[in-house]
Amino acid sequence: MVRYLCELVGVSRSGYYRYFSTDAQLTRQSYDQADEEVKEVILKAFNFRRRKKGARQIKMTLENQFQITYNLKRIRRIMRKYGIVCPIRKANPYRRMAKATKEHRTLPNLLNREFKQGIAGKVLLTDITYLSYGKGKRAYLSTIKDAETNEILSYEVSDKITLDIALNTVKKLKKKGGKLAEGAFIHSDQGVHYTSPQFQILVKRMGLGQSMSRRENCWDNAPQESFFGHLKDETDFESCETLEDVKREIKSYIIYYNHYRGQWNLKKMTPAQYRHHLLQVA
Repeated sequence: MVRYLCELVGVSRSGYYRYFSTDAQLTRQSYDQADEEVKEVILKAFNFRRRKKGARQIKMTLENQFQITYNLKRIRRIMRKYGIVCPIRKANPYRRMAKATKEHRTLPNLLNREFKQGIAGKVLLTDITYLSYGKGKRAYLSTIKDAETNEILSYEVSDKITLDIALNTVKKLKKKGGKLAEGAFIHSDQGVHYTSPQFQILVKRMGLGQSMSRRENCWDNAPQESFFGHLKDETDFESCETLEDVKREIKSYIIYYNHYRGQWNLKKMTPAQYRHHLLQVA
């Protein structure tokens, strides 16, 4: 019977008996025990700062926060073995529309998708997104992001999407007092907030230039959209009952994003670490 079954599945009889030998069972137990220990370490990174992560984020978190180095294959194998699943971002339907956009500009597109210019504080991206929370409630988040370091420099949360949300975001950038590069400019879409004379006057008073994406072209501000995507994937707004709860969750996430969340394309550094790195090599 054993011979027949071995031939059926293409396994040698010696291999079959070896698999059930005492030595082989002890070896497998040793491997499983080692995997259990690695799993616990990976879970520490997976749940670090209460933000679930994928394999690359786990690798960077282990290196940056715990000074532990595992290769990606090992991390992914352990995640598969123990069913550790990261949030999966939904596909962006606007990507399919990118080639069909119209070429219309309210202000010149100074950026032209050159997001990485090697200078921190020069290309500033801004946009507004909505956040659903509680039972059918909605809040709005406006941010300004440094395209070079991916750092969130200022933000405003509101239950209204009036002009004030965009103005206050820029005012907070000024109040924060961060040093911006020569020739710095704010890039946005062609939304009514950014075409507003009040917004444009405020930007000029701050000594900043202004740039706009082409109409309905999501690629022209893709890094900002990417941040909003990660924010919504890695936060828990469903449990928020009030606007203050939403503000606390956003504040917590932005601190995590700027100072603890390593990014693969920033040499595995966090945005804040990468900014310091650029200043040192300048």
